[in-house]
Amino acid sequence: MTVEQLSTPVVFEKQTWDWQGHQIRYVSVGAGQPLVLIHGFGASIGHWRKNIPVLAEAGYQVFALDLLGFGGSSKPELAYNLELWVELIHDFCTAKVQQPAVFVGNSIGGLLCLMMLAEHPKISAGGVLLNPAGGLNHRPDELSLPLQWVMGTFAKLVSSQVLGVWLFDRVRQKARIRNSLKQVYRNPEAITDELVDLLHEPSCDPGAQKVFASILTAPAGPRPIELLPRITVPLLVLWGEADPWTPIAGSQLYQTLSETQDVRFVAIPDTGHCPHDERPEVVNCLILDWLATIQRRSSD
Repeated sequence: MTVEQLSTPVVFEKQTWDWQGHQIRYVSVGAGQPLVLIHGFGASIGHWRKNIPVLAEAGYQVFALDLLGFGGSSKPELAYNLELWVELIHDFCTAKVQQPAVFVGNSIGGLLCLMMLAEHPKISAGGVLLNPAGGLNHRPDELSLPLQWVMGTFAKLVSSQVLGVWLFDRVRQKARIRNSLKQVYRNPEAITDELVDLLHEPSCDPGAQKVFASILTAPAGPRPIELLPRITVPLLVLWGEADPWTPIAGSQLYQTLSETQDVRFVAIPDTGHCPHDERPEVVNCLILDWLATIQRRSSD
């Protein structure tokens, strides 16, 4: 168990929980209505370092976990998919949260939130989606034929027994991580050495390359348009307008729903794929205002 000091004066302990023989790293901070934070691809609990203290100090019990294969959690060699992580999150909520929670997720974590809300409504009180992904990886019908070939070839190479480790070592270099962040963050001040280290360190763990290869070749999973009709709890959708990975054009589904359903959509200008980390002062306020609104409605 380690103690982590965040940029605000809140200290929390990273704990471990055994799930099906694997160690899952998680944190629990504060007291009150539970919020469960779910990170995106390649990220971890640390990606919420600018959000956990603020949300906890506002009167919420904030849980965050490293998904199996990421961060400080175990990285076993197995077939990774969205359904595996939904099972993990469900079991984590049963063991640790023990009451309906608001699920908050970025990118792949946003898609996992939608799956939790659709498949486990009894433990779901609401959802906050931050630039939610449309699938675990790019669906073939979403890519041009040249890009399909490039992505398919890359997936095969990174899975190769001969070239996989060498290629993964190139991908996880700090300079490459920083260059990738420059593509998806519009605020250069948010791309710190701390952030690069947060993404780089878990990639050095044994098994990280196999996890990476497994995810690249995994099924894309359900589409948001298939999940949303099954969701009955309130949604807040926050979208960085300058995101090249999940472009704002993909938010039209949520914008349309906001006209007739209990969905609030907010576009955040000049912001990329990870608005909670890039513009935390904006995102934290939007989340807290929305949470206060739905709590007032439920008490009326």
